Amino acid sequence: MITNVLEYLEYSAQEFPDKISYADETFSYTYGELLKTAKAIGTGLLKKETARGPVIVYMDKCPKDIAAFMGVLYAGCFYVPVDTAMPEQRVELIIENLKPSAILVDEINMEKAEKVSSGIPLLRFAELTGTESDEALLAETRRCFLDTDPAYVLYTSGSTGVPKGVVVPHRSLIDYMEHFCGEICITSGDVIANQAPFYFDASLIDIYCTLKMGASMWIVPLAYFSMPLKLLQFLEDHRITTIRWVPSALNMVSAFRGLKTLRPSSLGKIIFGAEAMPTKCFNYWQSYYPEAVFVQIYGPTEITGVCTYYIVDRKFEDTETIPIGRPFLNSGVFLLNEQNGLIAESDVGVIGEICVKGTCLSHGYYNAPEKTCEVFVQNPLNDSYPELIYRTGDLASYNDRGELVFASRKDYQIKHMGHRIELGEIEAAVNSLDGVSAACCLFDRERSRILLIYVADSITEATMIGLLKEKLPRYMIPSIYHQIGTMPLTAGGKADRMKLKEMYLK
Repeated sequence: MITNVLEYLEYSAQEFPDKISYADETFSYTYGELLKTAKAIGTGLLKKETARGPVIVYMDKCPKDIAAFMGVLYAGCFYVPVDTAMPEQRVELIIENLKPSAILVDEINMEKAEKVSSGIPLLRFAELTGTESDEALLAETRRCFLDTDPAYVLYTSGSTGVPKGVVVPHRSLIDYMEHFCGEICITSGDVIANQAPFYFDASLIDIYCTLKMGASMWIVPLAYFSMPLKLLQFLEDHRITTIRWVPSALNMVSAFRGLKTLRPSSLGKIIFGAEAMPTKCFNYWQSYYPEAVFVQIYGPTEITGVCTYYIVDRKFEDTETIPIGRPFLNSGVFLLNEQNGLIAESDVGVIGEICVKGTCLSHGYYNAPEKTCEVFVQNPLNDSYPELIYRTGDLASYNDRGELVFASRKDYQIKHMGHRIELGEIEAAVNSLDGVSAACCLFDRERSRILLIYVADSITEATMIGLLKEKLPRYMIPSIYHQIGTMPLTAGGKADRMKLKEMYLK
């Protein structure tokens, strides 16, 4: 029985000691090197008497991050990736909330770390990797490990402006990996191209599927996601078999018709999630990869990243929505109406809030009991014993196949002209139009107006209104239109709603 994710590293290092584990264009680790480095870091942290608790990893994204994460775990601590490009004020808020035992930093970011550290010990990555591994000390520390111990804390994107640290234990991460790798058939022969930053849960599949299966992972340079041909050439050069990208990254390729010029030959698994996938973008990719496995996944950070999946097994029109599917084994996913009543699979089309229970649940938010209690609540369907569920704030319904279909964020449900409207439904209609590469809807409550911000080469406002009248009822047609050249995105690849609100809701 696996109780700690370090067992994945140790198994893969034993089976594939000389195989590339994690790499970028300038640096790589074999599994043997990764294990040795992680143990050195763990020993170094223990000898500095780092208390069992959070350790911030403040480093530029590269394979050395993975060694840092594993090293922190060897020390009996849990790691917290923090974006080095994040504004100082936000880093300070995280440090204030976290009160970490130490900050593990690379040399290039030492000066920035000193500005925000607030007296927290700064430990140099290069110095720790030079520590001689103490197997006896590591083993003694390991004996105290529990599968309920935190593995990491990820801070959410902070739509309210206040960061929240989601605490995920080893048990939840192991459960996630065991079921995901099995259902999606990740193997040691896979080569994964990582897109997501390590401080987002979208990266967990890349990092831990690689680690569990003894696969290889290449970090794609961030700049390539605005250069379709360079991106596709990267996939071809490294014989990438598997990608888990946000739809905006896939959409960038389809918008520029990149696959017509270069179709990477090894790609066989295309996994997408974190935001709604425009179906016309999916259809574009599938037309070039008819034999590939396409998987839509869904799940927030609070339930370790993924709780439902849908392996696409049929054709979809551009105007249809791809389901988020069914729960993974050992994940309980259900819909509640506004009266906390259960919505049955037979209630086709009835929208409710997605709620989740099971081992996938995180421990909640770090040093934020009030916020935790707002969304991690007793299951209203169970009054016999304590049973926590997580209320996601996301809305969905069942289709006639019993599959979940994402509708919108609860926050994006508005009441306009006497009708309940999901802004996500309008966005889906806009994204289905030829020539549109991105769309985001906002609601101006003060003036009761729906705003549409979209990226398209040749669709004027008048044309857009005409096209939407063919797809949406009159009360859902936006009042204000802003055609822009580039959609501002969050670090996770989603439309940056806060920035758009600052720009257009004044």
